[in-house]
Amino acid sequence: MQLTKLNLMHDELLQEDSIGVISYRKPGEYFHGSMLHDFDELILIIGEGRKPVRSIQHLLINGLKCQVLYTTLRCLKGWIIAGEQANIIDYVLEGRMVWERDERVRHLRQEIIEFNDPLREQKRFHEFSRFLVNYVQGKKAVREGRTIDAYQSVLKALDHWASIELIERGIYPKVHLWVQVQSLDRTVEKLYNELTLSTETLEQRVELVLLACEFSVMSKMEECSSPLLRILGSRREPWSIDELMNHPELEDLQIDLTVVLRKLVYRSLIRESAAGGFRDRGQNRELRYSLL
Repeated sequence: MQLTKLNLMHDELLQEDSIGVISYRKPGEYFHGSMLHDFDELILIIGEGRKPVRSIQHLLINGLKCQVLYTTLRCLKGWIIAGEQANIIDYVLEGRMVWERDERVRHLRQEIIEFNDPLREQKRFHEFSRFLVNYVQGKKAVREGRTIDAYQSVLKALDHWASIELIERGIYPKVHLWVQVQSLDRTVEKLYNELTLSTETLEQRVELVLLACEFSVMSKMEECSSPLLRILGSRREPWSIDELMNHPELEDLQIDLTVVLRKLVYRSLIRESAAGGFRDRGQNRELRYSLL
């Protein structure tokens, strides 16, 4: 199927804010995944709106079943950093650029391919924060005797650890994460096998991996948190959690800042202070954060 700008406009697929259209098709193959099921072609239409938007249409175009996905450039960037809709990222990289109003979509594609900073740094920070959340949840579940919950949290933590290892080698983590990891980092792969295949009790396996997480990945905390640490050091006044969450460099990263900040304080990598009245509520003080 030859899609052109005229075809798309005739079929009323383009919207007023559309800046690019990508078409993806592999003859003889069907799409699989939560968003793509048994379609002949995916058509990705990207807009420039500020609000994250995603909508889907199922259409029959020239006899072919097509799934048309509308999203925004901002939403697409969020997926790239958060690792959500990983199949869509593959289609952005491998699909055919049917039409573009300017070169913003092409530049984004090149960013993923080159995978340099700031994208690489942001992606690493996101993966570390997700690792940290699952690590903390796993430890809490162990203390409470919830072994299956602990296992699930540790398994997710290993996924994020593996992603960090790839990112540090300049490799963007994709759908087949553990295929990428093979032959690159034996430590995390060995722990994955230990957790899933070992003959030891489930409790022993979970505790072993948690211990490895404590000593191996926590050493990366300062380096992985570099975007946050740079912001904290950008002014003399301490920052509130609300200011940090709404900072332009952090608001779209989907980072659990509470867990990261508490761990950075615990590790004495940042300073916590209580200053100023909090909405005139007597002795209440707002906790703020700064570099040491």
